[in-house]
Amino acid sequence: MTVWTRRILFIAILAAIWEVTSRSGIYPTFMFPPLTQVFETLFRGLIDGQILEAIFNSLGRLAVGFLIAITLGIFFGYLIWRFKFVDDTLGFLITALQSIPSIVWFPLAIVWFGLNNTAILFIVTIGATWTMTVSASTGFKNVPNLYQRVGKTLGSSGFHFVRTVIFPASIPHIITGLRIAWAFAWRALMAGELLGAGQGLGQLLEMGRALGRMDLVISVMIVIAVVGTIMDNAVFLRLERRVQEKWGIKRV
Repeated sequence: MTVWTRRILFIAILAAIWEVTSRSGIYPTFMFPPLTQVFETLFRGLIDGQILEAIFNSLGRLAVGFLIAITLGIFFGYLIWRFKFVDDTLGFLITALQSIPSIVWFPLAIVWFGLNNTAILFIVTIGATWTMTVSASTGFKNVPNLYQRVGKTLGSSGFHFVRTVIFPASIPHIITGLRIAWAFAWRALMAGELLGAGQGLGQLLEMGRALGRMDLVISVMIVIAVVGTIMDNAVFLRLERRVQEKWGIKRV
């Protein structure tokens, strides 16, 4: 039995249990809707464009916030690796900030930016920046001394040394950081849209809750899970495996 066969079989069993439970009358339909109703709502939302529009709005915010987080994370990681003073100060602070859930920043974001798109972008950026910083600084710090000595012996220094020796040798850690930062950014985006505004998937969840339509809530949850899984497996996991194979970390 292949991996995908086991996964499909497992999901089918869970779906059957859900369907039987929802139709047994133990719970009211509005609390525990049948999957047939959920998929009907999902299909209708895709056809009329409501869910597709929400997906595009959410992914647009995510792309902007994630790009900012990657840029800041690599820059902070470089500073932490390059300067001992920054490592002892900013590095310590970022380690502490990483333990704070990104949604905790939302009250401050509302005060600073208002209940708008900027506040959500701030939450997304915060959600990914600290993880990216830790991964980048760890990658820079773990570059083998042999690579550094060879590079300097061949006359590499300054920005050229960072570009041709430090950064390429840190790629495995950076790719892993991208994958983890993406997951944190995706969760932060959903939380920000759920509490804020923006016509995204989070707002559809809130609308479903307000209207008492659990079929809409569950259908959006399915979309969130599918989009997150596709991005992780089709982009980041594949990129991580290619890097591992190139560096000999994993057998081809």
